[in-house]
Amino acid sequence: MSAQKTYDVAVIGAGVFGAWTAWHLAKRGQKVILSDAYGPANARASSGGESRIIRMGYGADELYTLWSQNSLEQWKRFFAAAKAPLFHQTGVLWLGGDNDAQLRQTVSTLRRCKIPFEEMDRAALEKKYPQVSFEDIKTGILEPNSGVLMARRAVAALVEDALRLGVEYCSTQVIKPTGSGRVEHVAASRGERIAAGEFVFACGAWLGKVFPEILGPRIFPSRQEVFFFGIPGGDTRFAPPALPTWLFQEDLYYGMPDLESRGLKIAFDEHGERIDPDTQSRIVAPVMRERVRAYVERRFPALKDAPIVETRVCQYENTSNGDFLIDRHPGIENVWFVGGGSGHGFKHGPAVGEYVTGRLLDRTQPEARFSLATKSTIQKRAVY
Repeated sequence: MSAQKTYDVAVIGAGVFGAWTAWHLAKRGQKVILSDAYGPANARASSGGESRIIRMGYGADELYTLWSQNSLEQWKRFFAAAKAPLFHQTGVLWLGGDNDAQLRQTVSTLRRCKIPFEEMDRAALEKKYPQVSFEDIKTGILEPNSGVLMARRAVAALVEDALRLGVEYCSTQVIKPTGSGRVEHVAASRGERIAAGEFVFACGAWLGKVFPEILGPRIFPSRQEVFFFGIPGGDTRFAPPALPTWLFQEDLYYGMPDLESRGLKIAFDEHGERIDPDTQSRIVAPVMRERVRAYVERRFPALKDAPIVETRVCQYENTSNGDFLIDRHPGIENVWFVGGGSGHGFKHGPAVGEYVTGRLLDRTQPEARFSLATKSTIQKRAVY
């Protein structure tokens, strides 16, 4: 990287939002530099880890349903072109109990958007998935075309393709820009200066640390623990197609089948404690380990004594209500914030990159829900 070189756009953060933004900009002929302090989809990042769900269901929230549709098609096209089979079409099963309002809204939205799905009552669920205990569950919706993205490898493949398209990559820690109006460059940790016409900060859980005065109170990084349970030898009931990816919103648990022989993945979706992404412990807490083990025993009786074969501690970077943050810096016109994935953002990477590219190059109309003005300092989750 030359200090004298000026780029059209500098993208800071090589997670899924930053990588797709750089990729889309390069496809539009822009001269782009992509940087990250720790590397694309690194172990500390929200985009790191093995797998992420891609599903169409968002209750009545049609905006994210449409973005999921768009993103799934883009992911599939990219994987086909890159010869990288990193999408598993496991199907995604939504489960509802006494409070099934979200499922009923999802049915209406999927129908309106012409997305295939299958409705099942408890009897049908028990017949199709006898390895699952459906205690407290009354109904289900199966999205047959949805599934799982292999996260870390998908971002790595995307960055590799972005380099092929002409994006430059550098490993450095960018320092918060100072001044007002416009900035011509940003400084980095080793004394470099990155000069560009526009700067996109897609730093995930680090956004609040880079811009503490503005985003410190508005980005809430939370600790999230993930567990993989070993499957009994020769037992295929917990791998696709026998078991889909599933979500039971009332319990706030979700899980994925045994993919690539890693075991049954399960996680608790409730927002954990607020953390610093640089210093938080990456070791799971004993209390959560026992809580998840008890839940697996309840839902999957055959896995009562299954070993935990892998764990992971990552983080969400939540906004106040779960909507993304994609907006200009209020005092620097060529600095943009892109983040707030809020635990559901990974799947939307292609649509986010496309949207940011449109805002930068075409001055497309902004989506009000993504504005900084709508981000509060008090959390009240509304997007699931």
